[in-house]
Amino acid sequence: MFRIATLFAAIAALAPASRADELPALKSLPPTVEVKALGRHGYFYAGGKYVGEGENRIMAGQMYVEVLVPKKVRQPWPLVLVHGAAQTATNWIQTPDGRKGWADYFVEQGYVVYMVDQPARGRSPWHPQVNGGLRMFSTGAIEKQFTATEQYKVWPNAVKHTQWPGEGPGKGKAGDPVFDAFYATQVESLASTEETQSLIRDAFAALLDRIGPSIILTHSQSGAFGWIIADVRPKLVKAIVAIEPAGPPFLPSKFAGGSPRAYGLTETPIAYDPPVRDPKTDLPFVVQDRPDAPGLIACALQKEPARKLPNLVGKPVLIVASEASYHSESDHCMAKYLVQGGVPAEYVNLADKGIHGNAHMMMIEKNNLEIAAMLHDWMKKKAR
Repeated sequence: MFRIATLFAAIAALAPASRADELPALKSLPPTVEVKALGRHGYFYAGGKYVGEGENRIMAGQMYVEVLVPKKVRQPWPLVLVHGAAQTATNWIQTPDGRKGWADYFVEQGYVVYMVDQPARGRSPWHPQVNGGLRMFSTGAIEKQFTATEQYKVWPNAVKHTQWPGEGPGKGKAGDPVFDAFYATQVESLASTEETQSLIRDAFAALLDRIGPSIILTHSQSGAFGWIIADVRPKLVKAIVAIEPAGPPFLPSKFAGGSPRAYGLTETPIAYDPPVRDPKTDLPFVVQDRPDAPGLIACALQKEPARKLPNLVGKPVLIVASEASYHSESDHCMAKYLVQGGVPAEYVNLADKGIHGNAHMMMIEKNNLEIAAMLHDWMKKKAR
């Protein structure tokens, strides 16, 4: 009898708590969002190969991929979200002040959403005996370029930045709780652009071979990846959305630096027609005599007759820049370069759509879902 009573007591202890019992525990949870549309959630790794000899081999180059599947898939093509430098997939999931991110928004619109951690980054292993060195963004670099641009005024439009979440004089700077939550997500990334692009080429070929035709959405550093991914698997890329992609063509960024892009869009080889064997001699460029409009840079374009980009020709591309970002003066050059190469690229500055006050990290700023809705409308029309 004692044993039965003890058994019943143990079962009662394991039983789910009542709603009333749950509430105190819920109050202690960090910010979370409810996604009623989410049906399944999982992960896998794409690509990777064994390196080394015998039993001492290790796997390198594999890419972490997280997948969110809505209860009802309503869009014909999956959406692959590719983060930029210092980031991981976490910045698609939720904003640093606890609001819904783009990943959940697109799930609610009926997309199967894939998010990656770039190879040798975050949950994708970095091996010191295989991969090159790393770099890390300081708090000052993040404040100036992303979160408190209006206070530093490094470029003219920086003063228009109003959409970073937070309040008070410390908004956007180290010590502010929203900034600290964002900076906690920053991680080391490979210092070599060439190594990164080589790893991306292999990993994304494996990913698209597995998941099939998809829309690719890139941001910042990963902007170059969209062109590389379409180059290696042209039949499996239905459209590219490039949020403030790394650029401009050929030239280093005036405010973000970086190495010039020898192949125009990328630092590593990409297909041209006629083929480019040596970009220094086969891909000459000229800089515009004057910018297209005040506040813009003069673009570097191919010297005519321009070579085509055969694996991108005819592929819908949307390039988006925000009003207060350092990209607002140069991202139009990426669209012009793509059009010159036979690609139907469109350029949108958010201010021209009545969306004001954003800087480089628009996917986590206060109006992030308004921007996501604009992207969704474009993808519905263009991704065929």
